[in-house]
Amino acid sequence: MGQPDTATMMKRAAGVAGGAALLAPVAPPLLHGLAGLAVVGLGIFAAGSLVFKAAEVFQGMENPLKPKGEEPKIP
Repeated sequence: MGQPDTATMMKRAAGVAGGAALLAPVAPPLLHGLAGLAVVGLGIFAAGSLVFKAAEVFQGMENPLKPKGEEPKIP
């Protein structure tokens, strides 16, 4: 490998800086929107899990937190 070409490096740096400058006004709202979707999705998942557990309790399960098929151990 020889010496890097300074003109090519400057063109690439200017291209990267220009692309970043074009995306700068759009990137923060986009990232905040994606983070908000993730938080809302996690909340919906947690609420659904709680509703499912409550429904199992109301259907007459003895202990919804105990895995199914586990027999009580008598010492």
